[in-house]
This record gives sequence, structure tokens and C-alpha cells, in this order.
Amino acid sequence: MKKFQKPPYQQKQNAIALGFTLGVHVVAIVGLLYLGMSKPLEQPKKLTTTLVKPEDLPKQIDSETTAENQATEIQGPIVDDTLPQNLPATPSQPNEQQLAAEKQKAEQAQQAKLAEQKRQADEAIKAKQADAEAKRKADTDAKAKADADAKRKADADAKAKADADAKRKADADAKAKADADAKRKADADAKRKADADAKAKADADAKRKADADAKAKADADAKRKADADAKAKADADAKAKADADAKRKADADAKRKADADAKAKADADAKAKADADAKAAAAKQAEQEAAQKKAESRRIASTAIRDFSNKIERAWRVPQGTSGKRVTVRFTLSDSGAVLSKVITRSSGDEALDASILAAIDAAAPYPMPEDPDARRQARIANPTFIAK
Repeated sequence: MKKFQKPPYQQKQNAIALGFTLGVHVVAIVGLLYLGMSKPLEQPKKLTTTLVKPEDLPKQIDSETTAENQATEIQGPIVDDTLPQNLPATPSQPNEQQLAAEKQKAEQAQQAKLAEQKRQADEAIKAKQADAEAKRKADTDAKAKADADAKRKADADAKAKADADAKRKADADAKAKADADAKRKADADAKRKADADAKAKADADAKRKADADAKAKADADAKRKADADAKAKADADAKAKADADAKRKADADAKRKADADAKAKADADAKAKADADAKAAAAKQAEQEAAQKKAESRRIASTAIRDFSNKIERAWRVPQGTSGKRVTVRFTLSDSGAVLSKVITRSSGDEALDASILAAIDAAAPYPMPEDPDARRQARIANPTFIAK
């Protein structure tokens, strides 16, 4: 079959007709999309598409109008080709004024759509900022609560430690007293045993001496009887022997007495030295215990004063504009923790700040005083320095 070649003018008319038809579709679709974003989508009306023949178009529509319609088609949104085909019939012969009106309407619809998108984006940004502010406040509140909980736990831990330290000290004091009592009892038992041993030895020595004396007397009596029997012959020998025996006995008695005296002196010296050593050791131990008790009292008092300062800082209502200023105050407490006196020893230079710290001292009373008398006496007078924050 021979192909039919259309003339150039007819080809141009076909292009114009196709561009016009596509432009009308784009305008209709943009309008439907805009209406769908602003309110619920209504049931689409039936549209009828009519293909305009080139010979039905006005002759004055040229390629420039076709280009504008094609540009409008390109700038418009991409839509699905499967939209309902039953669209309202378009005019078969639109003029330039109608095309311009349709184009302006499409542009206005696009601008309205962009404005609505911008408004929604602004509202989303504001909502996100509000959420961020709420989250920041929640985080700040949570951190403040966590800090307060941590401080309460630290205070409880410190009190538990102080109670444990006080119990350990009381146990140590009780053990030291029990050890000292046990040592005194052991020393007394040892002395009683030593006295008993010394008496037993003295009794044994006396018995041995009495036995020896009795034997010597018997020997002398026997000797006197023998001497009497042989007096004539043995007078000289007997006298010499008696003298020698007497001398030996005297020497032996003197030696025994000297040995007994030396042992008694050595025992007395040893006992005196043991007593002196025990007394010195007891004095040294007492001195060490007193020093330890004094140091412990100072530590407890220092901890109590630090707790007083913390309690005052919690009750302190610092005036505005005084951050960084220092004020030193001395206050005196009773044994029950009541405030007896308070005075500014180094002013901050700000009367309101000085007055606020004095008020905080009264507001924080009464103060928990140490149970130890020495520590409580030291903690009654405090001279802390406070810095306004």
C-alpha cells in the first residue's frame, strides 16, 4: 500500500491539537489534586475526552501557543494515566483568552497548594520545637530529681558510715577496757602465786634448818657421850673437833642466810621491775587511747560542722545579683543544736546577703549534734565561709 504523506501544514495542525488536548487534561488534573488536599476527595465526575481535529482549530493558534501549553504540561505534576476517562467534554474550539484563563487558574491552584504546604511545614516546625522544649524541660526536671535523690543517698551513706565508725570505736573502747581488766587480774594472780611460792620455799628452808639443827644436836649429844667415855684421851681432840664443827656450821648457816637474802632481794627487784614495766605500759596505752579519742572527736566535730554548713546552704535564699560574694559567720549552738548566737565575722559588703545567711542559720536549726561529748563541745562553735551562687 502506498503511504500517504500529509502536508507540513496539516502536521503542524495535528501537533497543535494534541498539545491543546494535553493542556486541558493537565489543568483538570491539577484542579482535582488541589481540591483533594483541602477537603475529602469527592466522587470524581465523569469526564469525556474529545479529540479535536486539526481542521476544527482556529487558524490563528500558532506554534508559540503550542509551546506554552507543552511547558504547562511539563511543569505540572506527573499523574497516573489511569485516571477516570469519563471527564466533562471540553470546548471544541478554545480561544487564546480561554487558554490564558485556564493557565492562570492552574498557576493559582499551584500557588495555593504551595502556600498550604508551607503553612503545614511551618506548623510541623513549631510542633517539633514545642516537642523539643517539652523534652528539654522533662530532661531538666529528671536531672534535678536524680541530683536530689543522689544527695539524699549520699547523706544517708554518710550518716550510716558515722554510725558504723561510732560503733567500731565503742567496741574498741570496750575491748581495751576488758583487756586492761584481764591484765590486772593476771598480774594479781601472778603475785599471789609468787607469794605462795616464796612462802613454801621459806617453810622448806626452815624445815631443813630445823632438821639440820636437830641432827647437829643429836650428833653433839652423841659426841659428848663419847667424849665422856674417853674424856681423858679425847678432850683435846674433842675440843678441836667441836671448834671445827662449830666453824663449819657457822659458815654453812652464814652461807644459807646470805643465799636466802640474795634470792629475796633478787625476787623483790624482779617484782619491782615487772610492776614498773606494767605501769609504764598501761600509762603509754592510756596516752595513746586518749590521743586517738581526741583525734576522733576532732574528726566527728569537723564532719558535724560540714553537715551544718550544707544544711544552711540548702536553707539559704541567696539575693539576686550577689553570685560569687563571700561571707564568713560565727555561730554558737547549744548541746541540743539550737542557735545561741550568730555574728558576721567577715562581711560580704552586701547587707542583704549578710542578712540572708543569718536568716538561713536560724531556718536550718536545730542542728544534729554529735553524741560524743568532746565532739559535741567542739562542734558547738562554727566559723564557716559561704559563697553566694
